[in-house]
Amino acid sequence: MIAGQDSAVEQFRRAMDSGALHHAWLLAGPKGVGKAHFARAAAVRLLADGAGPKVDAPGLDTPADHPIAKLIEAGSHPDMRWLQRLVNEKTGVLARNISVDQVRTLGEFMGLTPALSDWRVVVIDSVDNLEPGAANALLKMLEEPPPKTVFLLVSHSPGRLLPTIRSRCRRVDFHPLDDDAMTSVLATIMAEISKEKRRALVPLSDGSVGKAAAYASLDLAELQSGALAILERGDPDNSKRSALASQLARKTAADRYAAFLDLVPALIAREARTLDPAGRERALLAYAKARELAAIAPRLSLDPAATVFQLGGILASVAEQPLP
Repeated sequence: MIAGQDSAVEQFRRAMDSGALHHAWLLAGPKGVGKAHFARAAAVRLLADGAGPKVDAPGLDTPADHPIAKLIEAGSHPDMRWLQRLVNEKTGVLARNISVDQVRTLGEFMGLTPALSDWRVVVIDSVDNLEPGAANALLKMLEEPPPKTVFLLVSHSPGRLLPTIRSRCRRVDFHPLDDDAMTSVLATIMAEISKEKRRALVPLSDGSVGKAAAYASLDLAELQSGALAILERGDPDNSKRSALASQLARKTAADRYAAFLDLVPALIAREARTLDPAGRERALLAYAKARELAAIAPRLSLDPAATVFQLGGILASVAEQPLP
C-alpha cells in the first residue's frame, strides 16, 4: 500500500488500464515521501500483470508472495533494472553520482527480449544523481525507447534536470504526507518503538517518512526537549544553549548535528501555529533566520558549537518572557 499518494497511484493505474502507458515517468517531490516505494510498487504490478494472470488487487498493490514480487525483492527479475549510486569497493563510501557506465549497461538490457512478459522496467533512484555523461546517455534512450519499456525516474529536484529529459517524461508530483498518513506509515515501519515516540516524530518530519526514520535512528528526543525548553521558556543565562552546543560539538555527533539543523526550523514552525499574532510574528522571523543558518552552516563549514549556540539564541527569541 502507498500511503498518502492516491493521486499518483490513480494516474499511473489509469494509464496502465488505458493500454497507452507513457514510456517515461518523472516521479517528482521532496525526499522521503514515497517516490522510490511507488516506483517499486509500480514496477512489480506492471511486471506481474504482464506475466499474467492479472493481479486482483486495488491500485498498485501486489501480494508479497506473488512470484514476480519475490523475484524483484531478490533483485533477480530479468526484465527489471534498478540504478542507484554504488558503494566504492576500495573506500566503502557511496559514490557521488550514478556513472555513465551504469547507464550504458542499460543498452545491452534494452537489446534483450523480455523474459517473463513483454514489459521491461528501469528505475533510476535518483535521476538527480546522474553525472553529465550519464544524463546524456539516458536522454538518447528516452528519445528512442524500445517498445513496452517503462522508465521510472525518481527526482528530488526536477528543476535541475536537463530540460530535454523533463520534456520526454510524464511528470507525477508527490507531496509531503499529512499527519494521518505519517502516523499510519510509521506505525507499520517503526512498530518496535513506542507510540509516544512515533507521535513526536510526526510534526517534526515535514511529511517525510525518510526524515522521520533518520530522526528515530539518531534518538533526538533529548535534543528536541532541550530545544523546546529554550523555545518555550527562553534561556536568559545561556546555560541551555551551551549544553546543546557541548553535546553537538563532538566529532562523533556529526549526524546528530546535521539532524539538529533540520530540527530547529521544524520546531519553530510548529510552535508558530500555537501563538498569538505577536508571538507568531516573532516565530516567523526566527524561522527565517534558523532556516538560513541551517542552510549555510554545512556549506561554509561553520563551527558546530558556535552554530548550535546561535540557533539557541534564535529559539530563545521566540519566548515572550524568558524565565529562569
